[in-house]
Amino acid sequence: MTAEAAFRPSDFSVHLFDLDGVITPTAEVHMRAWARMFSAFLTGRGIPEPYTDEDYFAHVDGRPRYDGVRSFLLSRGLELPEGADADPGDQPVGEETVRGLGNRKNDLVLTLLRSEGVAPYPGTLAYLEALGPDARAAVVSSSRNAEEVLRGAGLLGRFSPLVDGNVAAREGLPGKPSPATFLHAAHLLGAEATEAVVYEDAVSGVRAGADGGFGAVVGVDRGVGADALTAAGATLVVSDLEEIA
Repeated sequence: MTAEAAFRPSDFSVHLFDLDGVITPTAEVHMRAWARMFSAFLTGRGIPEPYTDEDYFAHVDGRPRYDGVRSFLLSRGLELPEGADADPGDQPVGEETVRGLGNRKNDLVLTLLRSEGVAPYPGTLAYLEALGPDARAAVVSSSRNAEEVLRGAGLLGRFSPLVDGNVAAREGLPGKPSPATFLHAAHLLGAEATEAVVYEDAVSGVRAGADGGFGAVVGVDRGVGADALTAAGATLVVSDLEEIA
């Protein structure tokens, strides 16, 4: 029996979806924004080693914004003051903070979203249709812009609850790869982890689902690689959710 045949969505009462890279291609927008922000930061400091896509997947993908900044800086042996949530993104060279850099990246994301828009993946729409209107589906995202993205994609009313970066901060929940946000969403839906399936495209998110003891973790390979998602604990890896619709 193939893995696709063994996995049956109907076996699960709750479906927990990551947003960027699973429902909408906003992961591509985030990826471009991170690249612009970190490339300018490194250039401004005279650091010749460039920021790469490999840096994104290893240190940033799926993590809360400020955690991604810290992880990348640590990988380069760099340390900045933490700063405050309100730190502006246009800090002068040499005066940057972790939160200022994170805010600069967020400003770039919002600019790209508003100028280019975002549409959901057709395969994900087909999968949601196959699940049916009565399926309990939540979004669990590290992004603090998740509500705006879902509204722009016309899907805000399809998911409840929405556990995003704002909820995590308010509830004191650690971000992925901790399973805390996924477990919180399952709790809000009155379900045990074993009754829920997690859908993720990031290694950190797949690891969160696996460590949380969820009934299944579906890895959606949007570029990180099927082997990496499997190694992180994915029960099944697909290139698009339409494959299991």
